[in-house]
Amino acid sequence: MGINSESNVEANLQIGPTDQGMVRIFIEAKGVEIPMDFTAEEAEEIAEELRAAAMVVGS
Repeated sequence: MGINSESNVEANLQIGPTDQGMVRIFIEAKGVEIPMDFTAEEAEEIAEELRAAAMVVGS
């Protein structure tokens, strides 16, 4: 599955700080839990990528 492949999988997404000073993106789908922890710098880079992608599709 690639970035342009459609899917009917439903998932829950949570984003927030951890008590360990990391930013966590937590994905839960069909009994699978995926916690991904990032430094503040990595989280900023991800946010920039999200903003750039939103700008492309929003224009």
